[in-house]
Amino acid sequence: MASGQHRLPDYVSLRSVKAVGTRNVQPRMRNSRDAPGQAAGYALTEMREPDAALAGWASRRRPSRWRPRTLSLRGDLALPLVLLAVQLIVAATIEGRWQLFSPTRSFGPVDWVLLVVGPVALVARRSHPVLVLWVTFAATLSPSGTGLTHLSFLVAFFLAVVAGERLPAFLALALTFVWTIWLAPLAYGYSVPSPIDALGLAGWLLAVAIAAEATRIRGERAALTRAGRQIDQRRQRSEERLRIAREVHDVIGHNISLINVQASMGLDLMDRQPEQARAALSAIKSVSKEALEELRTMLTTLRQDDDVAPRSPAPGLDRLPELIELTRAAGLTVEVEVTGKPPRLPAAVHLAAYRIVQESLTNVTRHAGRARVTVRVIYGDAEVGLEIDDDGTASPGGDPANGNRATGTGSGITGMRERAAALGGDLSAGFRPGGGFRVSARLPVRPAS
Repeated sequence: MASGQHRLPDYVSLRSVKAVGTRNVQPRMRNSRDAPGQAAGYALTEMREPDAALAGWASRRRPSRWRPRTLSLRGDLALPLVLLAVQLIVAATIEGRWQLFSPTRSFGPVDWVLLVVGPVALVARRSHPVLVLWVTFAATLSPSGTGLTHLSFLVAFFLAVVAGERLPAFLALALTFVWTIWLAPLAYGYSVPSPIDALGLAGWLLAVAIAAEATRIRGERAALTRAGRQIDQRRQRSEERLRIAREVHDVIGHNISLINVQASMGLDLMDRQPEQARAALSAIKSVSKEALEELRTMLTTLRQDDDVAPRSPAPGLDRLPELIELTRAAGLTVEVEVTGKPPRLPAAVHLAAYRIVQESLTNVTRHAGRARVTVRVIYGDAEVGLEIDDDGTASPGGDPANGNRATGTGSGITGMRERAAALGGDLSAGFRPGGGFRVSARLPVRPAS
């Protein structure tokens, strides 16, 4: 026993050092929470800066330029092999019988090499789209004037536009048109194609450009949609973490405060009034059981699937008598005044009202000592009003140890304000002119369906 007492301070100090990083969890989560307006701002920023929004989409299509990677048959080699086979087979079939605009002539060694260069260059289309574009463009400068080399160029053009390299892609397309219609006839000595042929080629290239641009726009819109969905998911996760932290804070803070008060009372009365000490221990048992049940309900909700309803309903104003009895067991004198007829309230309003009353009573238990508390619940057609008054001898800057309390820097009142604001209501908390403290809340009531 002596050795255990000797090791206890060291153990406690070690645990305290390890727990430093876990302090102030709820304020940190509140500061990092994305409000709906902030999420909208993020989405607007990404809409204004498509390059930032499309970073993930573009990186998948265009990885690091100089990083070596393993080529895959399906992703890198399949398309070049198919184009190579088509160009060589068609070239061997129609050799000497069909050219684009030039007179028919046989393929020379340079023509066969260029027929191979275009598809081979497409192997690097993902990592070097612009370089592949210009290599396939050079392959179209075939001495025979065949149009087969344009197949690889059109594929490279399409992929460059989709990858976001629009300027070099459209420049290469314009140079292809100029070369085919005017420069190739001058270089190889045949007549310039007719205006009808030129218009036909221009229309065909324009159709390819429109298709590539439409594909690029569709990909950007899909990327923007994914970015917005990820922002919403992050915001929802932050709000859910904050909600869970708030629930845990309310449940643990209230019940542990009651347990602490009852334990102190039991220790003081153990020798002088054993029966009162027994009553305090019984209250501790009831409060701890209540806390365990609420924690078990919360953990069950977190563990189960979304489509499975929780087994226990969330606490509401219908459980207010139980809360009052537990608080009275801690030594407080609590009176309840209800005005108006209770309407059918949404579950969110029930829970918020219950937690506000619970947190208010917790603050009284912690800081006001054996005060007298009045809880007023005012039911109206459009809202539910709450007023929690105590007559504790509190003053701003008072010492809680002496029965006086200040507003403090904790997260209890902030959490209550957030609950009210989330429902479109408001909450005020402060010292009363005649002494004591008041928490006043207004919660709008939406018609329950």
